Amino acid sequence: MHLHLHLQTRRYLKEAGYSRARLCPMPGNIPGRLSVLAESSTLAMLVSGSLAFDHIMVFPGHFEDHILPDKIHVLNVSFLVKSLERLRGGVAGNIAYSLALLQQPVRVVATVGSDFGDYRAALEAEGVDTSGIIASDDELTASAFITTDRSDNQITGFYPGAMSASADLALAPYLDGVELGIISPTAPDAMQRHARELREAGVPYVFDPGQQIISLSPQALIDGIEGASMLVGNDYEFAMIGEKTGMSREELIASCETVIVTYGDLGSHVHINGELFEVPAAHPTSVVDPTGAGDAYRAGFLAARRCGLTPDVAGRAGSVAAAAVVEIKGTQGHHYTLEQFIERFNTEFPDYAGAVDGLRGGNTPLTAEREQDRS
Repeated sequence: MHLHLHLQTRRYLKEAGYSRARLCPMPGNIPGRLSVLAESSTLAMLVSGSLAFDHIMVFPGHFEDHILPDKIHVLNVSFLVKSLERLRGGVAGNIAYSLALLQQPVRVVATVGSDFGDYRAALEAEGVDTSGIIASDDELTASAFITTDRSDNQITGFYPGAMSASADLALAPYLDGVELGIISPTAPDAMQRHARELREAGVPYVFDPGQQIISLSPQALIDGIEGASMLVGNDYEFAMIGEKTGMSREELIASCETVIVTYGDLGSHVHINGELFEVPAAHPTSVVDPTGAGDAYRAGFLAARRCGLTPDVAGRAGSVAAAAVVEIKGTQGHHYTLEQFIERFNTEFPDYAGAVDGLRGGNTPLTAEREQDRS
């Protein structure tokens, strides 16, 4: 199904099956033409990416006990699982959720299905602007179906659903007041379009290709990187980008003003205009599920930088945000107040106690902040 963002009548919009959008005349358009317009004009960050449901099933045995190696070419197996959970997920939702916990204004732009109502309500309850989330009445939201055995082996099926239409969704109507865009994994053609639109609009953006590195062409990766103000990924993802593009690690590090490489429980490296900040990981009280920790790290780092905090402090804020996710099942199962986050930061990094107090109120526009880093 395709999204039509320039619609002649409200009736056509309804028949096309899309909701949660407001129609207004757009200056400079053909007379009488209407466009989908975001409901709010004041916010800081916009996240383009996936919204999905994760269906988590746990098999109490071992897959290898039920798969015959000499019959792998005619595989036909079924596993009786002991539990099933349906959790909110998708990279855009994960990043936006943690940004909202840190009191950062954020809007998500994505396409979803008719089953998204409760997920939308949960995001809005935390303060996320969902006006850019367009729903189709005749599709379902993207969904992952993950079965895990006792050895933590996984068998996963992914249904893209309404996410397949995300490339038909333009960012332009949702850019009022946006200081920074975040291009996170979704349909590859949508990632390319949205990066291009942010460049054309003069809006700096974070390029976070993640799971879609394998699906993006070498040129698409290069274009995304060259237009970005920030490149972020884990160590393995950087190796994949290098292999696909032919760029060395040194070239990737020098490709953007800010480059972040995460190393799981070994911490992260934050490169700002060539200067390296080595950031330690925070210590979770327990390790329940690391899925989504990287998304929370991005939120913590960006929130701190928006508030004018230095890269070493921002990296540690990302580490604390990531640790909160690791301790809970699901990518959006964690919750904390801003004061609780600050208190945990001070406990985790006593040498930096008080360093994130700036999260409480003031903020420095990200464009001005980059000028400060250069001086």
